[in-house]
Amino acid sequence: MRIALILPFLIATFATFGMNDYTQLIVLYIAINIILATSLNLVNGFCGQFSLGHAGFMALGGYTSAALSMHFHPFDGAFQFLNFLIYALAGGAVAGAAGWLVGLPSLRLKGDYLAIVTLGFGEIIRVLFLNTESLGGARGLFGIVGLHGIDLFGLQLSPFFMSCTIAYLWASFTFLFLWRWTHSSFGRAFLSVREDELAAECMGVNTTRTKVLAFVISSFFAGLAGSLYAHTTNYLSPASFQFTRSVDVVIMVVLGGMGSLTGSVIAAIIVTILPEALRPVQDLIGIDIRMVIYSLLLILLMILRPQGLLGGKEWSYFLDSSLKRTTDIWRRYVRRPS
Repeated sequence: MRIALILPFLIATFATFGMNDYTQLIVLYIAINIILATSLNLVNGFCGQFSLGHAGFMALGGYTSAALSMHFHPFDGAFQFLNFLIYALAGGAVAGAAGWLVGLPSLRLKGDYLAIVTLGFGEIIRVLFLNTESLGGARGLFGIVGLHGIDLFGLQLSPFFMSCTIAYLWASFTFLFLWRWTHSSFGRAFLSVREDELAAECMGVNTTRTKVLAFVISSFFAGLAGSLYAHTTNYLSPASFQFTRSVDVVIMVVLGGMGSLTGSVIAAIIVTILPEALRPVQDLIGIDIRMVIYSLLLILLMILRPQGLLGGKEWSYFLDSSLKRTTDIWRRYVRRPS
């Protein structure tokens, strides 16, 4: 818990003083993608459903937060960052409500049918914003309010430092909340639905309610990520929430390992950095083949390790394994009898 609270400040400090503007933007995108990947893993990985509508919920959260920021500013000065807490929660709440409305009738479906329904919902949301002139329409929404720097006890904190700190605090909160949730009785119900829905029903689990609950929580955090995206880029466009955005998040979940929050975090970092790390290849040969290399690497990984990077394991598994090996070495070589 303490590490989760300290780490965002360390990341923000290092990025502020050790990176240029371009790299700083990538660091912010990593935090947003961590929230998206871990939240979708709750539905796809832990509950065993297949959703392709995450971009739609992200769009709802982003546009709700942006519209609210243009008309509602309860705090000012040093407490201005609290406005963005309200905007993020409002965006998440709207996305969560939409997740409930979509999930209640559609989560009685399974497999490909559910994927098609969620994909259709995402496209409906995108087209709705595309034709809403009050929210910019096809031109997009410009001039979204971003965080300002503040003077804290004589220490000037830059706008990026504030944005990065808040983004990673939200990412840490998302991870910790989902971690605790999946290790609770609710999480066991999710796993029972994933493993055998009929057996779960026989044991008294309300499978429809369980799936809807997972969908609502996942949608809430997707809306929260959309709010962070809106106030990070200061611009929203319906083109930013196309079907490919949902596919990118699914790739992160599958790449990291279905049912592994730690894997989703690692995959979000890799998928965000990899296309940008391949830019020197484009400069070298003069042809943009980044996505070709990126796709080939994903294909190779799925062939060589179809369960994902971590499978269903978490960081605690590797920590316990390391402690056990260290203890065994200590007992065998250090404390062995003379």
